[in-house]
Amino acid sequence: MKIIQAYHPLLNTRAFITEFERPLGETESPPWLLRLLSRDGGDPRTEKLPPREEIYKAYRRLLRWGGFRASGRSKPAAEYLVKAAEEGILGSINAAVDVLNGVSLHTGVPIGVVDLDLCREPLSVDLGKEGESYIFNKSGQEINLKGLICMRDAAGPCANPVKDSQRTKTSENTRRTLTLVWGSRECMEAAELAYSWQRELLEKLGARTYPAETVFLQPQESD
Repeated sequence: MKIIQAYHPLLNTRAFITEFERPLGETESPPWLLRLLSRDGGDPRTEKLPPREEIYKAYRRLLRWGGFRASGRSKPAAEYLVKAAEEGILGSINAAVDVLNGVSLHTGVPIGVVDLDLCREPLSVDLGKEGESYIFNKSGQEINLKGLICMRDAAGPCANPVKDSQRTKTSENTRRTLTLVWGSRECMEAAELAYSWQRELLEKLGARTYPAETVFLQPQESD
């Protein structure tokens, strides 16, 4: 699978595909995975990363490059996870999302996951356009995508570092996922750990993972 990333001086998208042995509704999140959803359930490798606030600032700069206002309710998703964990409300959703949330919580890296069988190629990453939006939850709330980094499939935008689209979210029937690590070139060590750590955890659950190819376009190719 190939993802075309339009030119962005700060973004380094990495992605991988996961195939689960059973649907997510039948794939349990074991105790070791649930511990990751708390602030004290991390991995020693995260201690070598830059200070968390530096990582957050790098991602806010990444989102603002395209003109998106990365503040308030539009902060990178990883920052919301910290607050949820501190309040004790970061609960289990399904194994795929629990892995994502645990790794994002402890690395500070925003990550997205979509049900691959709900996406249609070609896949690309670029900035949201004027007037673009999508519904991001079951209650029908929308996010304005203008200037925001988005992955899109043949039907339109479906994931970003703030909130993923309801259209392609995982469910109890999901068997294949595409995970997007929104890497900042200013803190690549955090993104690399987020990428490899997720694959380790998913394979520990008995799933198969393999990389998706990202093709990076130069400025003239993105016009």
